[in-house]
Amino acid sequence: MSQELVPMPNDDSLKTWGWVSYLLHLVVAVAAVLPGAQASIGLLLLALVIDLVKRDDAAGTWQASHFSWRIRSVLWAGVLYLVTAPLWLLFLAPGWIAWVLISVWFLYRIVKGMVRMNAGKAMEPTNVL
Repeated sequence: MSQELVPMPNDDSLKTWGWVSYLLHLVVAVAAVLPGAQASIGLLLLALVIDLVKRDDAAGTWQASHFSWRIRSVLWAGVLYLVTAPLWLLFLAPGWIAWVLISVWFLYRIVKGMVRMNAGKAMEPTNVL
């Protein structure tokens, strides 16, 4: 009877990468909400790449849900920004209001994920959006 041992990634390493990603997302999210604050889209893309690369390493751990949570947050926010972009061209105020609401929603998701990760809890499957 042969059993192969599958090495699990170091939990601390995944947690560190998770925090790096959450902090990059947080910088972008706060800058999106505060008037006049600027954050590079590069920070968001860097965080997204980290999540995409490390997601497979986290498979089977409680942290896998956090990687998926952050990826879904970025993708949903991106789609919502694209869908509401024409509002900027047609009417300034509705575009601004839509993007503020999306930015606040994105910030909420990042903070919620950070709180749950700090508590050592996975994101619940019911927390899809």
